[in-house]
This record gives sequence, C-alpha cells and structure tokens, in this order.
Amino acid sequence: MHTSRRNVLKLLAGAATPIALSHHAAAQSYPDRPIRLVVPFPPGGAYDSLGRPWADKIKPLLGTIVIENIGGAGASLGAATVAKARPDGYTILLGGTLPHVNEALLKSKPLYDPNKDLDPIMQIATGALAIAVHPSLPVTSLAELVAHVKANPGKLSYGHVGVGSTNHLTGELFKLAAGLPELVQIPYRGAGPVITDLMGGQIPVGVVACTPQSLGLHKAGKLRILAVTSMRPLIAAPELPTVQQAGFAKVTNESTYGLLAPAGTPKPIIEKIASATRTLLKTAEYSQMMIEMGFEGTPDSDPESFRKVLADAVTFWEPLVRSLGVKID
Repeated sequence: MHTSRRNVLKLLAGAATPIALSHHAAAQSYPDRPIRLVVPFPPGGAYDSLGRPWADKIKPLLGTIVIENIGGAGASLGAATVAKARPDGYTILLGGTLPHVNEALLKSKPLYDPNKDLDPIMQIATGALAIAVHPSLPVTSLAELVAHVKANPGKLSYGHVGVGSTNHLTGELFKLAAGLPELVQIPYRGAGPVITDLMGGQIPVGVVACTPQSLGLHKAGKLRILAVTSMRPLIAAPELPTVQQAGFAKVTNESTYGLLAPAGTPKPIIEKIASATRTLLKTAEYSQMMIEMGFEGTPDSDPESFRKVLADAVTFWEPLVRSLGVKID
C-alpha cells in the first residue's frame, strides 16, 4: 500500500515537472515577439495618455509593445478581450479602477469576472479628478459653489465623461456630501466634449481628470479648478486644494491604473513585466514625466497589493452605486 502510494506520488511529481519546466522556459525566452497592450478606451483619454509613454519607454527593458485601443461598453470590450486571450504574456491590459468597478458593480450582464479572469501584474500610477467651473461662475471654492447652486435651484448642471464613470460617481458623491440633489448631471461621450463645453460655458461645472490639458486650462484662466480629489495636494499643482482641505473629505478618491494579464499567465512572466515596469517607474525622467501628466507613479506595487487596491475600490463605490441604482448595460 505504501509502495503504491509512493508510486502515485512519483507519477504526480513527474507529471507536474514538465508544466513547471515549460513555464520556466517560457519565461526565460519571454518576450520573443511584440506584446499587445489593450487600452480599453478610445485614443485621447487618461488611459491612452498613460499607456503610450509606457509602451514607448519600456521597449529597451521589455521589447516592442503594440497598443490596441478597444473602446466600448464602459471598458468591458477591451478588458474582456484580454480576459479571454491566451495566458502567455503576449496580450495584457491597461486597466484599473474604472474598468474593474464597472464590471464588478455596474453591469447586469458582465462580459467577464474581473476577480477571476484577470491576474494583476502591478499598479503603474494613481490619478485624481478635479471639480472645475466655467470662469464666469462667481465661485472660487467648493463651499461657494454649494451656496451658489442652492441659491439657484435647478439652474445648474455638471458634465462628466459617461454614466458609471468615476467622474460621474465622484459628481454624485459630491452632491450627496453637499446636499445638492438639484445639481443635474449631464453625461458626455468622453473627456474632450466635456472640456469643450465647460470652456464654452454650455455647462457651468465639470468633473474632469487632472491632466496636462485641464491643469493648463486652469492656469490659463479658461476654466477654474476648485478642488482635486487626491488624498494629498498634486505635485504638479500643489496650490490646488484637495476636497478634504475644502471641507468635503468624503469625496476623496483616486483612480488607479495598472497592468493585468489573462488569468493563469505564468508567474515568472508576470514578474518579468512587473520588474521591467518598476525599473522604468524609478527612473527620474519617467517619474517627472508622470507628474507633469497629472499622475503619480507607484513603483513599489506588486500583484497582491494591486489586487487589494482594486478590491478596495469596489468596496468604496458599492454603497453609492447601489443607492443610485445605476447600470450601464
């Protein structure tokens, strides 16, 4: 009986060895062809503006990266493409808070399971949103904005990049914290139209990403940022108050951006991508470029810490999403 058991164990060990060796061999030669980075949004947004410099600068460390923008269904189409891809490290996703929260909370018919179908590689950056107004609006702080909206019930609206986006959820969080049910939300198809209409005065208020464009327009006086949602003042614009400093701590939230792979991708490959990315994030030039773009790099991230960050985002947004009853499919 004991002999038979030993034989079985030997057989099992022998069967496992080729898999382990093949994973190791795959990692040793990886990558031997271009890697596809799926950005689950159209060109021009925050994800795209983060993904392109990463793809360009990581080349000496990891090889050629080919970007494929697959927008649609609130990031579901692009993320699902990666979730269903072969787990060999040659198709990876630039994901983060928005795609993860959308699929976990805002879909009645999810295209994939964000917790089971994707393996986190590492977080690349955090980014904040800004509550901004048209310069003609007679307010210079969030408190003044609240008073102005209450003094003009039903007359003001805010724009955001789409129902279910973190911009939309942040706007609704602000309304809840400030007691402003009368501030009407207007969804747009992307950041560009929101910025255009905010500058043009078609909408008086907008929830926009902190990017070189929005920060530059603020400095040029073409729109006025009242507060940013980050935990600490932005390195790129430390003069801007945080929502906590403005008296609305409950509105504090940061978007995360990072790399994910199809579930089952060999760990040595995941570590190879993460290691190259950490090396890049720690260079002074790349770090400074991220800051100027409105992001902050996260070079100390790893698969498990990124998994926790994404899970925490779902926990943070779930009560609001449930109270709003929002679905985007």
